[in-house]
Amino acid sequence: MEILREVFVVNRIFNDSKLPSINLNGYKIFSGNLTQISFSEKTIINTINQNAYCVAEIEDNLFKESLQSSDILLPDGIGVVIAVRFLFGIKIKKIAGYNLHEYLLKQLNQKGGSCFYLGSSESNLQKINNRLQREFPNIRVGSFSPPYKAVFSEEDNRQMLSIINAFKPDVLFIGMTAPKQENWVHTHKQKIDANLICSIGAAFDFFAGTIKRPSKTWRKLGLEWFIRLIREPKRMKRRYLYYGPIFIFILIKLKLKMLFNR
Repeated sequence: MEILREVFVVNRIFNDSKLPSINLNGYKIFSGNLTQISFSEKTIINTINQNAYCVAEIEDNLFKESLQSSDILLPDGIGVVIAVRFLFGIKIKKIAGYNLHEYLLKQLNQKGGSCFYLGSSESNLQKINNRLQREFPNIRVGSFSPPYKAVFSEEDNRQMLSIINAFKPDVLFIGMTAPKQENWVHTHKQKIDANLICSIGAAFDFFAGTIKRPSKTWRKLGLEWFIRLIREPKRMKRRYLYYGPIFIFILIKLKLKMLFNR
């Protein structure tokens, strides 16, 4: 089967941007901490979990290219954290899109910066704005809810780029779900006038309060995925019940190859 081909070629590296990372088959998994992120240059930040890895490898070449070309690729999934530990004996921390969002808001609030939210519904964006006014009053905020469609038209893309660039945010948050958000950024990144461009998906819903994030207890146990599966089985079952075993199989196969090829 195609999904059982050898898809992992792994080694530990430090990438050209001098940020620490672990290389899994061209996916440079960030192994540092958020304080190392610079606001001074354009940086594309994406996240990866076991589902994203499998989709990129098996179904979506543009998504693969988008993830592999990230300046920072955060390990937003306990599966990726375990994979790095299992293959290399290296401990890294899970860094979710929500963690990135929270950190950047604190930094922007301290310096009186600006951010823009692209994605989600008008009602969600209003909830986000209301919360920002209460908790981060020093941030200048903009937002736009794009049309709900599988593929944006050229006019849609021009409109989104025009609105973002007129605002010129320090940080652009994208919340259109994967792989749509990562592919959109990858396709248009040269035209986006923002320093940090972050695809953070469900963080929009978590911050707005429309979806409750699992508690810290579950997150510390590495079981955030399990609670999300219970709460949203229809949406999450393919992510965890289908791609989970595939991801585990790939890891075991690679580990055996590494052991016997020494």
